[in-house]
Amino acid sequence: MKLIECVPNFSEGRRPEVVAAIRDAIAAVEGVSILDSSSDASHNRSVITFVAPAERVVEAAFAGIREAATRIDLREHTGEHPRIGATDVVPFVPLDGSTMDDCIAFARQLGERVAKELAIPVYLYERAATRPGRVNLAEIRRGQFEGLRDELGTNPERDPDFGPKAIHQSAGATAIGARPFLVAYNVYLGPASNLPLAKSIAKAVRGSSGGFKAVKGLGMEVDGQAQVSMNLVDTDETPIHVVYDTIAEKARAEGVEVTWSEIIGLVPERVLLEASKHYLKLAQYTPDQVLERQVSRAMRASGVTASSEVTLGATPTAASSTNDFLAAVASSDPVPGGGSVAAYAGALAASLIRMVAGLTIGRKKYVAVEAEMAVVAANAERLAKSLRELVDRDAAAYAAVSAAYKMPKDTSDAVAARDHAITDALFGAAEVPLDTARLCAESAELAAVVATKGNSNAMTDAGLAALLAEAGAKGAAYNVLVNVNSLADRSRGVRLAKKADALVTRAAAAASEATNAVDRALEI
Repeated sequence: MKLIECVPNFSEGRRPEVVAAIRDAIAAVEGVSILDSSSDASHNRSVITFVAPAERVVEAAFAGIREAATRIDLREHTGEHPRIGATDVVPFVPLDGSTMDDCIAFARQLGERVAKELAIPVYLYERAATRPGRVNLAEIRRGQFEGLRDELGTNPERDPDFGPKAIHQSAGATAIGARPFLVAYNVYLGPASNLPLAKSIAKAVRGSSGGFKAVKGLGMEVDGQAQVSMNLVDTDETPIHVVYDTIAEKARAEGVEVTWSEIIGLVPERVLLEASKHYLKLAQYTPDQVLERQVSRAMRASGVTASSEVTLGATPTAASSTNDFLAAVASSDPVPGGGSVAAYAGALAASLIRMVAGLTIGRKKYVAVEAEMAVVAANAERLAKSLRELVDRDAAAYAAVSAAYKMPKDTSDAVAARDHAITDALFGAAEVPLDTARLCAESAELAAVVATKGNSNAMTDAGLAALLAEAGAKGAAYNVLVNVNSLADRSRGVRLAKKADALVTRAAAAASEATNAVDRALEI
């Protein structure tokens, strides 16, 4: 059987019900398997990854595009990510038994159908491109929806490959193509004040401006942070760890450290194993040394199904790390302190939400909300990951403040340098818990969703998640305020304080909705 992967990107990341409807439309096609669904509110964008037999993949992709066209209006859309359409881009990727030529044919077949049945202009890109200037998706998206709307019909260079020479007034246009497997990878460089550096580094690493071959990149502000957003279109040509090292080196040269990075959607196992090999400097490594691979191979050989496989060592590792964290909090060392605990509470909340969503998915009683729960589960997993990282980031921020206060003050120049360092450190120490409060507020809102729509047998878990998320938001806000109040000029921190207060209000409202639902269900 020929299998094709398709990874459509939709211009919606803030309304879970819309993403769920699109996902449902794709999944309803016979033979389709949804592998991943990721949404980003800042980018206002969702990526759905699915695989399908060759004879069904065009039908599934068309179903998603048609549903998006009825639910997304580009005239009302805002977000950090460039876009030209409700369904912005649809790439086909060859898998088992299929070829790039197959994917090119499917791209053209889908393009013709979208243009004919939905009256949406279609551009072919990457390996499916009909002209050299359209191989690069960035060129097709030049000017975004608004720019393309103004040029279509007046500039022949912008004429679509299929469809009318006029933008669809609400659904925009769509780029459809064929390409190898792509890894969407983002690297964060701290607060938004580092955005000029992020843009400079993005320019340095992307192939179109002389950087790495097969790397596309932009510098953008996401949730108050500077981000180098990238698509790695050929990780054999340019491995992920090579890009990371270059970004970290260029940032460090400007006095900036990478705070964290993320992979959006799926990534081939070999990409992560190669990165591990690189950083651990393994001289004799082979993939056969991976324990789980050997266990899976042995199970298959003995006839044991994949569903019987387990993740080795998960429980002891989780327990020991929890004990270590509790012991560290209980010690007389000021770190980890309240800010880290607030982030930990938020991570626990997000993890509980993920559990409740997982207990809802696949139950016949909840089939009507299964797609929505899948989106909730993906978002909860993202929040848990980010909040776990904030546990350590908060401790590091405190350490930076402590180090600044210990700077010498024996001369006027030294005093000035110390004062400047203290101010910068306090702002950094306020921005970290502000991130925590924001993610906790998002977690509280997800808790309200699973409390009201999720598996009733896990309702109390949803209620606890809401309470933890609210506590995390409030605790994080305390840390914002204590650092703002320590500034020599407190007026400079008013903006952060107001944001923290708004996030606490937002978390409290969502937590109240969730706990009220639990209380009503438990009334005797």
